[in-house]
Amino acid sequence: MGKPRSRVFGVLCLMVLLSLPAVCEVQAQSLWNTQTSGSLFSDHKALQVGDLVTIIIVERTEARSTAQTTTGQSAGVGIGPGGGLLDFIPLISVDGSEDFEAGGSTTRGGTLSAKLTAMVKAIEPNGNLQIEGKQRIIVNGEEQQITVSGTIRPQDVARDNSVLSTYVANATISYSGEGALGSKQEPGILSRLLNWLF
Repeated sequence: MGKPRSRVFGVLCLMVLLSLPAVCEVQAQSLWNTQTSGSLFSDHKALQVGDLVTIIIVERTEARSTAQTTTGQSAGVGIGPGGGLLDFIPLISVDGSEDFEAGGSTTRGGTLSAKLTAMVKAIEPNGNLQIEGKQRIIVNGEEQQITVSGTIRPQDVARDNSVLSTYVANATISYSGEGALGSKQEPGILSRLLNWLF
């Protein structure tokens, strides 16, 4: 009985020794792919085509034009009394003056504050990102639409994937609305006809 046990023990020892090289070759791999994941505590920064970036629109415009015109003109004509045969001509004097003064000023201003998400459409050779976004809102039959397009630098994108509209190069920002309220703000047919005539 002692020999079969020693044989079994010997076979087990031999199997363990033969399996050691196979165990040593096993390598552990991380569950996280270091090429695609960044920090565990921050969002992925938009740097590729198809990535989304939030545009914070804070725009204010103001234009002012002033014109002032002043002109003046004066003239005088005088004829003395006649003498001799022409003594019937009385003393004649004519004076005239004209003054004109006019002025005008025009001021226009607007403020737009909004936030919308745009998509990276292309990457330029220098690394800048071309973005484009559209937001359409319908409330009580009133439709409002905001569109933004332009170019941004990757370094201007914040950690939360947002960028101010002031950092958008070649920016085209449009805001339009349609509906009953918008149509009421347009001039009527009679007003447009009078403006066209005068």
